[in-house]
Amino acid sequence: MNIWLKVSRCLLTALAHPATLYLVRMILSGESVIRKGKTCVSYISFEDVTKEYQMGGEKVLAANGVSFEMEQGELAVVLGPSGAGKTTILNLLGGMDKVTSGKIVVGGKEITGLSGRELTEYRRLDVGFVFQFYNLMPNLTALENVELASEICENPLDASETLAHVGLSERMDNFPAQLSGGEQQRVSIARALAKNPKILLCDEPTGALDYNTGKTILKLLQDTCRSMGKTVIVITHNQAITAMADRVIHIKSGTVTDMALNPNPTPVERIEW
Repeated sequence: MNIWLKVSRCLLTALAHPATLYLVRMILSGESVIRKGKTCVSYISFEDVTKEYQMGGEKVLAANGVSFEMEQGELAVVLGPSGAGKTTILNLLGGMDKVTSGKIVVGGKEITGLSGRELTEYRRLDVGFVFQFYNLMPNLTALENVELASEICENPLDASETLAHVGLSERMDNFPAQLSGGEQQRVSIARALAKNPKILLCDEPTGALDYNTGKTILKLLQDTCRSMGKTVIVITHNQAITAMADRVIHIKSGTVTDMALNPNPTPVERIEW
């Protein structure tokens, strides 16, 4: 590995945000564990979660008594207008922020009770992030960007194979500036997947993309959820996207106003907006 890549890895590791997690699989022999006729505790649960920020002399409730659940392997969409609290919920679930009150449980582990070091470990090993504006390192190729993320994980996927999975086998040696917006977002997704995370958190992943490219990215996320069994959470303000989800959580003014299950998610190719 080149020395500059090692240095970048060290910097990323030092600045990482954290938490220890793990995974208590609730699937034995291919079937959900059942207790008294009901599925065991949900894979992800928010219990009366509140997040309060101090802005000047005022307190702002970005999350106000948020409660919901998600199951392992689901594709969930968190829907709401700008300022509704969607990103706050994503940051709390990803361990990038701490709750003011309430409890968040992921895979049987209460992440709200983790120490700072444990939270960093959690983010580093168990959570994959996909951002609206890619956040790729400009002086690294597509392959090196993905390798960089996989270097800080315990059981990473092969970087080259992961890029091939997102359709970039011919673009591995290109730098971000040489890639289109859609290709950069695919590198971002590959980088997140290469960590082999338990959950994939996507913050408006199509917000900076045109219509057709956005659909390509959404199809990739939907296919990844199905083929790799990842739990994928997408936050968006686009109502049409909810058709692709297994679960839709509606957020308004920091509160969950509705949660609905979709027994027949629509393939992204058939969604129009």
